[in-house]
Amino acid sequence: MAARIISGTEISAKRLDRLTERVTKLKAAGVTPGLAVVIVGEDPASQVYVRNKEKACARVGIFSEKIELSTSATQDELLAVVAMLNARTDIDGVLVQFPLPDHLNEDEVIEAISVDKDVDGFHPESIGRLVVGKETFVSCTPAGVMVLLEESGVVLEGKNVVVVGRSHNVGKPAALLCLEKNATVTICHSRTEDLAGHVGSAEVLIVAVGRPEMIKGQWIREGAVVIDVGINRLADGRLVGDVEFEEASKRASAITPVPGGVGPMTVAMLIENTVHAAVRHAGIT
Repeated sequence: MAARIISGTEISAKRLDRLTERVTKLKAAGVTPGLAVVIVGEDPASQVYVRNKEKACARVGIFSEKIELSTSATQDELLAVVAMLNARTDIDGVLVQFPLPDHLNEDEVIEAISVDKDVDGFHPESIGRLVVGKETFVSCTPAGVMVLLEESGVVLEGKNVVVVGRSHNVGKPAALLCLEKNATVTICHSRTEDLAGHVGSAEVLIVAVGRPEMIKGQWIREGAVVIDVGINRLADGRLVGDVEFEEASKRASAITPVPGGVGPMTVAMLIENTVHAAVRHAGIT
């Protein structure tokens, strides 16, 4: 039996509809959430991501502003823009689109963003608060993964969850969020021995490694739920995930597609974080 498709496109649309209602009420109370996106250079993929974020802002009715800097912008110039946005009262969320040109220091930029406006959830303080279970902005992609699982009726308590990928922004936060739901979590990575064996033990598998179809379908446990965070463009122009979809879908009970899976949720959770930031800044309980 073919796996049930977990559609991020559909689930994110429902999420954005609810956010639209929330923003309408906030505006009636005199509060308009604002998001600023800073993009450096003209990377085509980054331009697409920023346009998607602008469209989502327009859809729910929040204010958005895009600040474009040239590829030759210096670290000081970028940090000055971040400082200016930190100080603006009409901006609740600040996002710097990554990757940056090689001469710029991403870590320094992340730490320069006010933690109160860190709607990407990348700041070390945001991640630290997640580790100790305190309220914080959660990185948008793993937050979206959790919504996909919840909306699909997947109960994590007591389940064996395997996360493939240990990035600060996806793999590690996803593992922490699953732990908060009382799952038993294993984190795998490029140096894991017997990766196939670990993958095969997963009742819920979350993959975020950035390598096209690295996880083979035959590794998947019968009936597992598979969340594929990866999106990779092949030489022939096709977009594929980190999981071998066709074979995996024959074994999994449910699986996210690529595209149309986790990607739309990342944008939806960015908008949700921005709305939460506006509520905090306005002192609304």
